[in-house]
Amino acid sequence: MQNKIKLLLCAFVFGVTSVSYAVDVVVDVDDAANEQFSADAIEQYDVNGSLFQQITDLEQEKVLMQLEKERAQLNLDLDRLAAEKIKLHMEIDTLSGRAEQQQQEFETERARLQNEAKRLENEREALTARVATPTPSYAPAQPVYSEQPQPKAETEITKKYKLLNVYGAGSQLQATVQDLANGQNKKLSVGKDLDGYTVKSISLDEGVVFSKDGEIQTLNVANGN
Repeated sequence: MQNKIKLLLCAFVFGVTSVSYAVDVVVDVDDAANEQFSADAIEQYDVNGSLFQQITDLEQEKVLMQLEKERAQLNLDLDRLAAEKIKLHMEIDTLSGRAEQQQQEFETERARLQNEAKRLENEREALTARVATPTPSYAPAQPVYSEQPQPKAETEITKKYKLLNVYGAGSQLQATVQDLANGQNKKLSVGKDLDGYTVKSISLDEGVVFSKDGEIQTLNVANGN
């Protein structure tokens, strides 16, 4: 009885082993066939017009569009920088011209102040000399026979100023006079004040007529010659 059982077990184990071997052989055959089919399919696969090719083209187009967009933005930035550079050069030129103008105005004002100081110094020296010179306390007697009209003393206006020109028309005439002490030019119109004298009238024939405390003085071209 035990021997029969042993024989049956051996037969069962042998059968199972045979079936397993057969299955392994079939699986090995199928794997080899699949590998050969995959290799043939890969060799014969045409990518042109395929979904993979379309996806690849779309990705390339996206990359090219992004590069084109970045290049356009770079060109805009370069144009903006060029415009800012031009603007900066214009501002530098403007500041340079303004500095030169201010320098010229400064030199003109300094020359005017120097001339004014020179004129004041001359007046001070003249006043000092006048104070130092004693004046007689009595007027000398004039002989009866020598009574002649005395020449009119040169007025203050004609001593200090020279008429350069008269311009304008009608009641809008104006004149330009020159200070003989410092060479500075002054423009005059009717009603304007000059060293305490008021401009009464301006004409091409008479020149400039001044009045002060009822005194009339005339400055014309003949006074300046």
